[in-house]
Amino acid sequence: MKLVIVESPTKAKTLAKYLPSGYKVVATLGHIRDLPKNKLGVDIKKDFAPSYVISKKRQDVVKDLKKQAKKVDKIILATDPDREGEAIAWHTAYLIEKARFKKPDDFFTRITFHEITSDAVKKALQKEGQINTQLVDAQQARRILDRLVGYKLSPLLWKKLKKGLSAGRVQSVAVRLIVDKEKEIEKFKSIDYWEIEALLKKLTGNHPSFIAKLDKINNQIAKIKSQPQADEIESHLKKADYKILPIDRREYKKFPSPPFTTSTLQQTAANSMGWTAKKTMMMAQKLFEEGHITYHRTDSLTLSKEALDKIRQYITSSFNNKYLPDKPNFYKTKSKLAQEAHEAIRPTGFTNLEEQKTNIREKLGRDQARLFSLVFKRTVASQMNPAVYDKMTVQVEAKSKNIYILKSLGSKKIFDGFLKIYGTDYKNDQDQLLPPLKDSEKLALEDENAVKVEKKQTQPPPRYTEASLIKTLEEYGIGRPSTYAPTISTIKDRLYVEVEEKKLKPTFLGIKVNTFLIKYFPDVLDYQFTAQVEEDLDKIAKGEKQWQPVIKQFYTPFEKKLIQTQKKAKKQEVIEKAPKDAKCEKCGAPLVVRYGRFGKFLACSRFPDCKYTKTIVVKTDIKCPDCGGDVIIKRTKKKKSFFGCSNYPKCKFASWSKPKTEEQASTDQGEESKNKEIIKS
Repeated sequence: MKLVIVESPTKAKTLAKYLPSGYKVVATLGHIRDLPKNKLGVDIKKDFAPSYVISKKRQDVVKDLKKQAKKVDKIILATDPDREGEAIAWHTAYLIEKARFKKPDDFFTRITFHEITSDAVKKALQKEGQINTQLVDAQQARRILDRLVGYKLSPLLWKKLKKGLSAGRVQSVAVRLIVDKEKEIEKFKSIDYWEIEALLKKLTGNHPSFIAKLDKINNQIAKIKSQPQADEIESHLKKADYKILPIDRREYKKFPSPPFTTSTLQQTAANSMGWTAKKTMMMAQKLFEEGHITYHRTDSLTLSKEALDKIRQYITSSFNNKYLPDKPNFYKTKSKLAQEAHEAIRPTGFTNLEEQKTNIREKLGRDQARLFSLVFKRTVASQMNPAVYDKMTVQVEAKSKNIYILKSLGSKKIFDGFLKIYGTDYKNDQDQLLPPLKDSEKLALEDENAVKVEKKQTQPPPRYTEASLIKTLEEYGIGRPSTYAPTISTIKDRLYVEVEEKKLKPTFLGIKVNTFLIKYFPDVLDYQFTAQVEEDLDKIAKGEKQWQPVIKQFYTPFEKKLIQTQKKAKKQEVIEKAPKDAKCEKCGAPLVVRYGRFGKFLACSRFPDCKYTKTIVVKTDIKCPDCGGDVIIKRTKKKKSFFGCSNYPKCKFASWSKPKTEEQASTDQGEESKNKEIIKS
């Protein structure tokens, strides 16, 4: 009898279907041994030796594993194909070996597979190997580094700022990114500018009018900085003679995106479905364990030859050969150190999509089916021909006191290419049709109101969303596929960041902690320094560096700064003041902002003598569309913001997105009607 050990019961159940008789599959339920929770667990004086303990929740699991090990001839460790999986395998083998069974040297073997399918499992069993200790060392190094930073910095924050705070090697850098972005927004000074466009028509034929936007004035880029200047140009354009300059027509190809990595899957799920990174990974984990997709923690863009063959067969049978490139499309990863799994995220099978979605929906749920569809379409699209457009750039000369150049862009899809797999799901795929136009053709304004002047303002840089934060972390080389989701979850749970309209905004607490850490530990929060640590961890995984010297190189200067900061840094007050008129209704003392399990709330400044508290009501300038009451910002128990009516429970209006004012709704309706007129053929 052979015992196969994996992490999860679901994975065990799926794997068991593909194993022949004589195999038994059991699950560790994740990590079974780790650093202790209540103490550092790292002996700094003994070359950073870790002191691992068995989790209380896994005591029975370990007993059962040892019991099972006595009854079998071989143990096959089949945990996930990354550093965490390798570490779980190593800890499991260590605990069983410690029982000193009289077993042969090859009693433990290691297999890895990036998809749970019959072929993949058979191939893995034919290539049994040993635990990769380099990957184990890399995981240990990361775990110990993070423990040293967290368990050394956190008590310092308690002493110098307030109790209950925490710091982390990657999480604190993520908070810094968000705080730095907020500083950019605060420093930003909006500048007024004006845009001018004209609604033009042909002099002959019954053709739709089209909009052309002012681009140049006397061969200089149009920069309109005042209302009088805009008014003058408007009067000139109303009297101008319009003529088309030589038209630029060209063919444009839109190429498909590469297959998903962990990062791009999280970004796309956030942008298209509004999911958090945490939710995306939970859904992907289920799909992997049930055998529907390949391993979902990867930064590789590679697809196996077998997968490419199946995809090309699917494209040919589902569409036709004109959608199939002569050779497979290959993509080069932007990551300098792409590692972990060896394939991009893809489906394990390329049969009928709708049948697979129905099967997944019935067995796992709607969300898993939606994510699978996303992965399926992206993978197939990556191996299809590009979409082809006929693009036309029209420049219109308007002669008056000055020579004005107005520009209009038109495009028509002449071959849908990879868009075929997306159908109507693909956004920004609407043809922008212009009427038939010729070089030197004369035009006229549609009517006396055809020139539109619009005042605008430059906008500050947008706050990070989860998707854009993950993209930035990846660009800096901070963190790895397995760390993005837990990092974002942690900074939200610690109340360093809050979510407003799906944007990440630093809290007073987050800014305060970030300011302290930047002042006293600039290296730890430096983007390039953090990226260099990640590179060193990757070199450990490749056997190019030993883990102890890497940690020593980091910890030696870090320890010196800890000692200096403990001596020099003064105790700071971390109290967020409420509005001046906010007084305690019990004793009249000023109120302050405090943080609790569900976010911010108002509390009496005389606490604990006075225990008065009050919910913070954040009003908007919008009235409830159902009852006319004030729309306010509320929070769920999971600290997610939404918009609700202040008259709840009498009125139960609620919305995840900010409702529009009557003026905005009216403007949007007008714009929508105008756009339909412009683009209709």
